[in-house]
Amino acid sequence: MSNRNKGKQGVVYSTDPDFQFREEDAQESDTLLPQQQNLKVYRDKKQRGGKEVTIIEGFIGRTEDLEKLGKDLKNKCGTGGSVKDGLILVQGDQRNKVGDYLTSKGYKFKFAGG
Repeated sequence: MSNRNKGKQGVVYSTDPDFQFREEDAQESDTLLPQQQNLKVYRDKKQRGGKEVTIIEGFIGRTEDLEKLGKDLKNKCGTGGSVKDGLILVQGDQRNKVGDYLTSKGYKFKFAGG
């Protein structure tokens, strides 16, 4: 899809001369308290050239809060990483440090997988 139509999926043509395209406001849910979150922490290295990452998923809330948590985790672990598609990725096998940090902040989580 070309960039000029980005965000206008489903609108093809309108014969109404007064038509104004309005994007539907995507309602982000409010961020749950740390005690109400059920996060899953696991290590993965598939399709990453053999490099390990620690993945945190299951965060329910606003994107800004997810990005702040991701930044705090990367700072705590002293590594890089990213936040995308609702997941926090921290470089390396940082499950212990991530678990310690989440526990100190009151998050509920479980370790899963590899």
